[in-house]
Amino acid sequence: MSIRVLIVDDHEVVRQGLRFVLEQEDGIEVAGEAGDGEAALRAVRALRPDVVLLDLVMPGTDGLGTLRALREASDGPGGPGEPGGPDRPAPAVIVLTSFQEEDQVVEAVRLGALSYLSKTSAVDRVVEAVRAAAGGGSVLEPGIAALLVRQVGRAGRPRPLDTLTPRERDVLGALARGRSNAEIARDLRMGRETVKSHVSSILAKLGVSDRTQAAIYALQQGLVPLDEAL
Repeated sequence: MSIRVLIVDDHEVVRQGLRFVLEQEDGIEVAGEAGDGEAALRAVRALRPDVVLLDLVMPGTDGLGTLRALREASDGPGGPGEPGGPDRPAPAVIVLTSFQEEDQVVEAVRLGALSYLSKTSAVDRVVEAVRAAAGGGSVLEPGIAALLVRQVGRAGRPRPLDTLTPRERDVLGALARGRSNAEIARDLRMGRETVKSHVSSILAKLGVSDRTQAAIYALQQGLVPLDEAL
């Protein structure tokens, strides 16, 4: 069975070039083309492609909006005739675009794109991605793969605020409200030396050098409303 591909790009010359390339490949069939997101969603319903080659920047519904709509359809009840329905599984999506901004890459992958390629990618790379996507696999250029690894690494590290104990968070909130150690000790019913110890621990965990920087951090993180701050 051939892999049925839908090409979605607002530039006709790009669509024609991709069609020409893909139609030279055994086992790949271009099911259709679309010039914007709305047309792409209609084509997915009508043509039942296995793989969608999707540009991100298009008039009307852009690539991310199209991805979001496809995901919502596949996550929903999925009645007959809808992407993700019992007789119509959602297609695999390959993003093929000139734009590689970090937030766009991460959002596209979060929304279900299996591969994210540049329009400057080698022809063989695009064909490889189509064949991989049909089987649920991914192809990522080295730069995109590195970007996603960095993003996952950041996501896996806790925020400094999350390393504080509940009592330390209470003390930090009091600092942001301009309380002295004596006032914190009185309000939180603890000894002054205990407060001093908590403050030292807070500064170390947040990586700041003084109480003012700690208070600013608390405000930036929304731990204390601005109208309650010093």
